[in-house]
Amino acid sequence: MLGTVKKTKHPYISIDPKISGGQPVIRRTRIKVVDIAIRYELMGWSADRIIDEYPHLKLEQIHDALSYYYENKDIFDRKYQENPYSR
Repeated sequence: MLGTVKKTKHPYISIDPKISGGQPVIRRTRIKVVDIAIRYELMGWSADRIIDEYPHLKLEQIHDALSYYYENKDIFDRKYQENPYSR
């Protein structure tokens, strides 16, 4: 079927207006998806290096956060351009 896009489910991501101002976070933590993405994309850290920084996380949580980020990159980029200090 043309025009149908299947969204990926993200079991390790949650959005709650009471946590981190409603920004997407890794479920049951206050670690924002954008913070994981910054370490990976801008700082050049590997997923294993991110785990070293956050040893209480699992690799699948990191991969889900990155997947969520890339699936919604245009939204993250637009928010950053509107207010680069809002992290």
